[in-house]
Amino acid sequence: MAIDIGIDQKDRKKIADGLSKLLADTYTLYLKTHSFHWNITGSMFNSLHTMFETQYNELWSAADVIAERIRSLDFPAPGSYSQFVKLSAIKEEPGVPDWRGMVEQLVDGHETAARTGRTVFKLADKADDQPTADLVTQRLEAHEKTAWMLRSLLK
Repeated sequence: MAIDIGIDQKDRKKIADGLSKLLADTYTLYLKTHSFHWNITGSMFNSLHTMFETQYNELWSAADVIAERIRSLDFPAPGSYSQFVKLSAIKEEPGVPDWRGMVEQLVDGHETAARTGRTVFKLADKADDQPTADLVTQRLEAHEKTAWMLRSLLK
């Protein structure tokens, strides 16, 4: 049965492609944050271990919401590491930086995801896709707040 939600196929495809990049950024940032949670050491251990856990749980939930929106637009959601590596603007961390390096990378990751989200928001707004615009607005708020909180640790 064909989808008829008031957004043409071409616009749904552009939005789904943008959301796929946001999903890849989210999942890559989730993995990085979880790894840092496992591997944090030093004087900032307790506070960052707890903070990173809160952050990776939020990112995990967000990934599901983004993927389900892609499916609502009638496109498959990417779901493999190889797809995420190709789609994400966030680079993986193969090593274990010190706490400051971890925080710097996470600030950069959240800011990158926010930039990706802004691109998707423009596509959704142009296509009159309020559910995607709302989802992306919520993601922007989360990424910007998290980046601010992390950046504050570096001062």
